[in-house]
Amino acid sequence: MKVVFGQGNPGNEFTNTRHNVGFLMLDELAKQTNITFKDASKFFAKTAEFTQNGEKVLLVKPTTFYNETGRSFTAIKQFYKLDNSDILIVHDELALPLGTLRNRVGGSDAGNNGIKSINVHDGETTKRLRIGVGNDLRAKMGDTDFVLGRFSNDEQDMLTSTIVPKVIEIIDDFISDNHQVTSHTIV
Repeated sequence: MKVVFGQGNPGNEFTNTRHNVGFLMLDELAKQTNITFKDASKFFAKTAEFTQNGEKVLLVKPTTFYNETGRSFTAIKQFYKLDNSDILIVHDELALPLGTLRNRVGGSDAGNNGIKSINVHDGETTKRLRIGVGNDLRAKMGDTDFVLGRFSNDEQDMLTSTIVPKVIEIIDDFISDNHQVTSHTIV
């Protein structure tokens, strides 16, 4: 079994914000695989599942706020008795410009409170897909306002046309046990 764990905040007011890019990627994957997220309160999440090449895949969007996603992570990991190597965390990364993706295993939280929460709950060695959301507005707005801000129409177009296909390719590699530490600048 593989788990793809998206980082984001629940609620319509956070839809299409930079902090919810992890949810956005999982929503696109769910749309392409024709599956629907359902409430899974015992996991503090909404989940959707499918099978790919004989591997069960669980998509997870925590219903806790971003800074508390470790609760959902722990509930799923313990219930399914998963190794960290079977979990891919998909999250935004302020330090990377939009159009940059970085794939790695573990590492520090680099100031990301969602990753900090997961690391506190024994997630230090999970696989991570960091999706760059940075641009020049960050310096003008400050980090909190920036990550809670919505993508512009041009950024949304870039996400849909360029970034989503590459992210789904990386997720497919993870599901097929071909996860590689990489850096992609796709724009």
